[in-house]
Amino acid sequence: MENVVEFFKNLPAKKCSNCGEKIEEQHECYGSQCEKCDEL
Repeated sequence: MENVVEFFKNLPAKKCSNCGEKIEEQHECYGSQCEKCDEL
């Protein structure tokens, strides 16, 4: 079985579901929008 830490390190960067910008937060979080779009 793969190490859990390695699994999370290898997740692809998340992109905002609204504008497509890379989200600079943890990849395993539940948010789907960047801070700019989230404030709109």
